[in-house]
Amino acid sequence: MPQTPPFSAMFDSSGYNRNLYQSAEDSCGGLYYHDNNLLSGSLEALIQHLVPNVDYYPDNQMRKIAPKILQLLTEWTETFPYDFRDERMMRNLKDLAHRIASGEETYRKNVQQMMQCLIRKLATLSQYEEVLAKISSTSTDRLTVLKTKPQSIQRDIITICNDPYTLAQQLTHIELERLNYIGPEEFVQAFVQKDPLDNDKSCYSERKKTRNLEAYVEWFNRLSYLVATEICMPVKKKHRARMIEYFIDVARECFNIGNFNSLMAIISGMNMSPVSRLKKTWAKVKTAKFDILEHQMDPSSNFYNYRTALRGAAQRSLTAHSSREKIVIPFFSLLIKDIYFLNEGCANRLPNGHVNFEKFWELAKQVSEFMTWKQVECPFERDRKILQYLLTVPVFSEDALYLASYESEGPENHIEKDRWKSLRWVSFFSLLPKSEGNWLYLKKATCVIWKAAVICSKSSVLHLLYTKSLWLRILTTVILLYCLSFFILADI
Repeated sequence: MPQTPPFSAMFDSSGYNRNLYQSAEDSCGGLYYHDNNLLSGSLEALIQHLVPNVDYYPDNQMRKIAPKILQLLTEWTETFPYDFRDERMMRNLKDLAHRIASGEETYRKNVQQMMQCLIRKLATLSQYEEVLAKISSTSTDRLTVLKTKPQSIQRDIITICNDPYTLAQQLTHIELERLNYIGPEEFVQAFVQKDPLDNDKSCYSERKKTRNLEAYVEWFNRLSYLVATEICMPVKKKHRARMIEYFIDVARECFNIGNFNSLMAIISGMNMSPVSRLKKTWAKVKTAKFDILEHQMDPSSNFYNYRTALRGAAQRSLTAHSSREKIVIPFFSLLIKDIYFLNEGCANRLPNGHVNFEKFWELAKQVSEFMTWKQVECPFERDRKILQYLLTVPVFSEDALYLASYESEGPENHIEKDRWKSLRWVSFFSLLPKSEGNWLYLKKATCVIWKAAVICSKSSVLHLLYTKSLWLRILTTVILLYCLSFFILADI
């Protein structure tokens, strides 16, 4: 889009260049410029300025404009390659590329190179999305694993990687890889509401246009739950305290690297209620370093401390001499929030009805900065074992976290006690198989219950069921059912 006024408008009748000596706003056909940058203009003037006409772009000048069109297409396919997942867009691109390639030999080579690069990017994207699907399918709730595997043979993150700095490096690997696949257009698509009158049924319209952005947000949530799971899982208090101190060190290393997204995910996981309620465990932890990290990510004053640290990391990145110093991974949820409000501002016209180009400049600056950050190559060596664990190890659900937390440190009030009882019953029934073998399972369960009933009949326990006290009969029934559940699980 032209950002400067027409060349002839820059000079007066005497050849005096007004832009060299003044910065006042200039008006050219309803478009207003300041220092050669387009500030605003009516929509009609913009359309008139941008839409080509026969006099300005005659067919006989195709040879002259072909290099510029090719440059535009090259930048478009490099910056917004995901646009061409739409079959219609790809078809139009091929038609236009064919017209350009029909000219000189140089154009044909450049067009061929552009198309090969685009196809390679789209193929890589498809492979990445397939990997994401496989990873998500292998991650299931960890509660079942805990109930079926002895505590002594369960792995935790410290057994996989006992060095906090190494884990911070591997987290940075995951962050940069997932950032790299987020297309800049996904930010805008995330806030666009589909027109209810739009009946487009194309392949591209059905495909999720913000899949990579959402996958990155899901990674943040997964890391938070992974941290909480690793802390709540150990039975012994000293092991839980050790795990908390370990993640504090990991978070500090993430801050030093410039990985603010993993830093915030770790802090969020440690501040989840099932973790924060473990008062006896936290009493054994030296929290001074954690307090400093929380202060850095304090949400007060619109995350002022974090934004200051982010600006420092961004400035370091600009003057960096190594890939290590170039790493800037922003707190992604806050970045999306900022872009959302900038995008909303772009939709608002100025009081005079003009398009507010200053808002578009701010949005473009924010997205361009993000694009620079996501293209940094991770300088750290990959550890497949650690990465595999971080990406695929099952994590607790919220209910399972609470249950593990209550098992570690008992409920402190009536609300927690009621929730604990409810969760224990839910956890028991969640272990019952939900497959086509349910009928066989019920037959086996019936046999076990019959065996247990025979055993109980020889004792005086069963006689309590015939007592006149209703509450005593109910209590006896509940106790018997609870005991029978262990018979069932042990026998099947």
